[in-house]
Amino acid sequence: MGRVDRTCVTPPLCSIAFCGELRMNRIVLFLAGAIALMAVMASGAVQLTTVTLPGGVPLEMVAISPGSFQMGAIYDDDNWAHNEEKPVHTVTIGYEFQMGRFELTQRQWLAVMGSWPGWPSEYVPNAPSGLGDNYPAYFVSWDDIRGTNGFLDRLNQHIATTGQGAATFRLPSEAEWEYACRADRATRFCFGDSNCSDALDCTAGRDLADYAWYCGNNGDLGTPGWGTKPVGGKLPNAFGLYDMHGNVFEWCEDWFQPPYLGYTGAPTDGSAWVIPVGSSRLVRGGCWFFDPDYCRSAYRYYDGTDLRSDYTGFRLSRTYTPISGVEPWMKY
Repeated sequence: MGRVDRTCVTPPLCSIAFCGELRMNRIVLFLAGAIALMAVMASGAVQLTTVTLPGGVPLEMVAISPGSFQMGAIYDDDNWAHNEEKPVHTVTIGYEFQMGRFELTQRQWLAVMGSWPGWPSEYVPNAPSGLGDNYPAYFVSWDDIRGTNGFLDRLNQHIATTGQGAATFRLPSEAEWEYACRADRATRFCFGDSNCSDALDCTAGRDLADYAWYCGNNGDLGTPGWGTKPVGGKLPNAFGLYDMHGNVFEWCEDWFQPPYLGYTGAPTDGSAWVIPVGSSRLVRGGCWFFDPDYCRSAYRYYDGTDLRSDYTGFRLSRTYTPISGVEPWMKY
């Protein structure tokens, strides 16, 4: 969709309902969340696989079990739901796959690629937008990731030559992404529902701000703290995945259909919806200067395959158990 206006505002037709409850102490919430995650990992519910990238850089992947879920805007609220998020439909993912525990970092991108695709130009990570090893990789287009000799080609070649398992790293399908984001929750966000009743209210919600970097807790344009944040700085969801809401939008494999079509005709088996028409691909999760509405589990956004922006990155996925030797995640 190209460059967007970086203001956190509410349209005049939208009435603001501010949160009526006092915020709980964030330190207590973080400690409780950390203890809960440690308990889940100790029980074996979160299965981590660590892949070694060139230069010894680690990449952590989380196993996602098969299952079914309701995909789309379950809440039919005009302030939250959008046409492209309907109709709600059941998706059954009958295979295990892996998702990146974190959004891909700048260190991991450089370990595989050696340089930024936009170099030398203004379209490379920078201090105002977030610069450092553990910041998410951004200014990377869908084509930079998926194209010939792009990130995925080079990563899978490295995996194959170093004998680190299946060389099937890829972008997640949109259905896989939402399934992993929801983590068995049929709510607006992976943790439940925001206690702020208006989707475009930029006031830091008691819950959302504990899980996401978004407009409500990321400062104003040009102020200290504006920009992306190091990955893993907020609480994870129940599957052990961090930053599924906010920080940077994440590229998916799927083509984007016109909004009025919504999910009409979409696959229901977890595969990517690949219709070779147009040049827009799906991005999910919201970002560091967008409203809560854009950070919902169901929200769908899109950009051209050649767009490089400081609000879009990606998270890796990998086919873990191919079905009959055929990749189960892509449908034409």
